[in-house]
Amino acid sequence: MPDLWSDLLSCLDLRLRPTSPATGGPQAGKQQTTRRSTMTVFEAPNQRIEHYRLFGGQLLGQFVMAAGRACPGKVVKSLHVLFANEGKSDTPVYYIAQRQQEGRTYAALTITARQKRDVIATATVSMHAPEPGRELQAPVAMPELPGPEFRRPIALMPWETRSTEDLDATQASPPDYELWMRTPEPEADVHAALVAYASDLSPIGTALRPVEGISQNDNPAAFTAATTSHSLWFHRALRTDEWLLLRHHSPLLAHGRCFARGDVLTEDGTLVASFAQEGLLRFRPS
Repeated sequence: MPDLWSDLLSCLDLRLRPTSPATGGPQAGKQQTTRRSTMTVFEAPNQRIEHYRLFGGQLLGQFVMAAGRACPGKVVKSLHVLFANEGKSDTPVYYIAQRQQEGRTYAALTITARQKRDVIATATVSMHAPEPGRELQAPVAMPELPGPEFRRPIALMPWETRSTEDLDATQASPPDYELWMRTPEPEADVHAALVAYASDLSPIGTALRPVEGISQNDNPAAFTAATTSHSLWFHRALRTDEWLLLRHHSPLLAHGRCFARGDVLTEDGTLVASFAQEGLLRFRPS
C-alpha cells in the first residue's frame, strides 16, 4: 500500500492535455487563434487503494482542481456533480472543462469526467474572483475540539480525524455526525479540493445511524450504497491544515435513496463551506 497522503496529492496534480485543433479553413483557424480556447482537457491518475472502483471523493477533488486550472485567478464558488457510471481504478480519468461564460468576476463551466468511452461524472461549476464585501453570519453553537483520546482513524482520510461519535456503531442513533479533521500542510491551491474529497466520506453513514443493527461497515452484506449526486458551496477561503469541523445531518431515507447535508466550520465557528449529497441506498431482504 503506498503512502496515502502522497498518493492523494499526486491524484490532485492534473496534467494538461492537448485539445483538438480548430476546425475550418486557414482563415477560420487564424481568427480562432486570436481568441482564448473555451475548452481545456486534463488527465488525472487514480488513488492506488484496494478498491476496484473509484472513490467519489477523488472525483470531487479532481473536479475542483480542474475548474481552478481552467479558470486561473478565480476559485470554485459552487460545484454540482452527477455520478453517471462507475469509475474503474485501473484507467486514468480525463476531465474536459468547457467555459460557458467568463468575465472579470464570475465564470461558469461544465466539466465532464471520462474513462475511455464512458462518461463517469459531470459537473456544473460556478467560479468567482475573490472580492471584498460585507460579511454577516448567523451564530453557530460550536463544540469544543475533542482531545487526542477521541482520534478515530478513517481508512481513506490520510490525516488526523477526531469525533466523540462512532459512525461504525450499530445501535440506533440520531442522524447527525460531527467529524473534526486536520491535514498536513498542502500546496495553497489544494485546500478546497481536500475538503471536497472529505465531504464524500460520511453522508451515507450518517443516514444509516437511525437504522438499528446496521452501520456503514455492513456494505454490501446488508445494503448497497453509492453516491448519485453531490453539491458543494465554498463561502470563504479555508485551510485544511487547521482544524475543521464537518457537521453532517440526514433528514431523509426513502425510496431506495438517502439524503444528507452538512457544513464545514473552523474551530472558532466561521462557516467556510457547505455540502449536500443524495445516495443510492438499497437494503437487502433480512
